[in-house]
Amino acid sequence: MTAFWRTPAGLHVASARLPDEGELPSFDGATGWLNSPPLTPAGLRAKVVLIDFWTYTCINWLRQLPYLRAWAEKYSGHGLVVIGVHTPEFSFEHNADNVRRAVQDMQITYPVATDNNYAVWRAFGDAQGRIRHHHFGEGEYAQSEMVIQQLLAEAGSTGAGTDMVSAVTSGLEVPADWASLRSSENYTGYGRTEGFASPGGAVPGKPHVYAAPARLGLNQWALSGDWTMEEEATTLNAAGGQIACRFRGRDLNLVIGPAAPGTSLRFRVGIDGQPPGEAHGTDADADGNGTLSQQRVYQLIRQPGPITARTFENTFPDPGAQAYCFTFG
Repeated sequence: MTAFWRTPAGLHVASARLPDEGELPSFDGATGWLNSPPLTPAGLRAKVVLIDFWTYTCINWLRQLPYLRAWAEKYSGHGLVVIGVHTPEFSFEHNADNVRRAVQDMQITYPVATDNNYAVWRAFGDAQGRIRHHHFGEGEYAQSEMVIQQLLAEAGSTGAGTDMVSAVTSGLEVPADWASLRSSENYTGYGRTEGFASPGGAVPGKPHVYAAPARLGLNQWALSGDWTMEEEATTLNAAGGQIACRFRGRDLNLVIGPAAPGTSLRFRVGIDGQPPGEAHGTDADADGNGTLSQQRVYQLIRQPGPITARTFENTFPDPGAQAYCFTFG
């Protein structure tokens, strides 16, 4: 009996159903593997392979992760192999122990190749031959799952069915509230930052005592206290420093951690000068208190609504906090 596949918008309908976009490249450039011995295109022949490029502090990827876990669980017994390729953005994401901890904490059980030299990423950019579908960023999960189902059927697999998975989300993995979101990712290093509003501007690469302006405009941010702003990150040199941001969105997250590995630092977040209360994120309590224990993305604010422009403040009673990037949801 012929299977009549639902064809999502954008997919080619032809005898092959889906186009050839390139042959599966080698993973020879991987700098390590987690959850698996090294995999090869030859060893994966006759499998349907889903390659996911990720980095563990990326909020867009974190919101995809529930679907990747669900697809791996549902379809791995029917011929699907999910492979995560960890391609770091920040310097600390090159650390194998950090990646290993993230894989464990995020309950990732499928194979992960570490791509510290970006060789696998470049190999996929140059691929020629048998890649059948690709998607960038969040969303279109139903379309991607239909592609998985279709390719498994073409490979002769039966029994997976055509029902969609139901992804369970919590914390950072909850989809963004796009309707209310008016703030976008912003970095705190001088190399890529925007909207820095401390009077006098940034002083790159040198310790400097910053002050916050009387008011922040939407999507502006500022420092107060003694900080050093480097190209990638900004580090607190003395106790009592604060980082503030004016944003509009349900969630505010911050990629941050102790500059010295293995240490812990206290922080207290506020919103419009008050403890966050019900608007606290998963990494702070209702009084705004939390602890930095590793370099990762911390969810600091999750507003219950209504969503309006707010001013976020994060104060550190001890030196050593190192901030990289604001993200929102």
